Amino acid sequence: MIYILGKRSSLLNQYIAEMRDLEIQRDSMRFRRNMERVGEIFAYEISKTLKWKSKEVLTSLGVAHGEVLDQQPVIATILRAGLPLHQGLLNAFDRAENAFISAYRKHRKDGRFDIKVEYVSGPSLEGKCLIISDPMLATGASMVLSYKELIRKATPAHTHIVSILASNEGVEYVKKNMPNDNYTLWLGAVDDELTAKAYIVPGLGDAGDLAFGSKM
Repeated sequence: MIYILGKRSSLLNQYIAEMRDLEIQRDSMRFRRNMERVGEIFAYEISKTLKWKSKEVLTSLGVAHGEVLDQQPVIATILRAGLPLHQGLLNAFDRAENAFISAYRKHRKDGRFDIKVEYVSGPSLEGKCLIISDPMLATGASMVLSYKELIRKATPAHTHIVSILASNEGVEYVKKNMPNDNYTLWLGAVDDELTAKAYIVPGLGDAGDLAFGSKM
């Protein structure tokens, strides 16, 4: 299942438009905050698909009947660009466990690159709901490799993949290369073009650099 939230008019589209805007991008704090707010919107939409249970709540005047999550998710992110998006998801799922993956592009002399994973940290995922986020789904290779690393020792009940912007090529790569079909893809918008250096066009640039400054 694939959901593209930007197909319907909402505040999400305003936040994404601001993230794309060259002038607004100069304010890294606003860029991070917009990523965070987008994460909160994704969390709200994902929550509609999760299992809930009834609970009696004692108030100062009596007993109310409410609903709470049947199980807290595990929220995973690909460092470093995904941190503000992760925080937005965590703001909503504020009791969730967390996992982190260090994945990066190791460039070759011919201009191509390989995806390398150096670090994975998190709780057991066995039978749990996994939400894994990365702001950009360009080639899709980082997401697929990170997911495979996360499920080496355990199998989640279901996985929600969250990206703010994706390319058509990245979406197709995920569909063809995920090791199973037990996932839902949540996207803000999908752009048509991917450059030879694997940047989404029109995209927004390097999300990690815009959020935290340029890297060596």
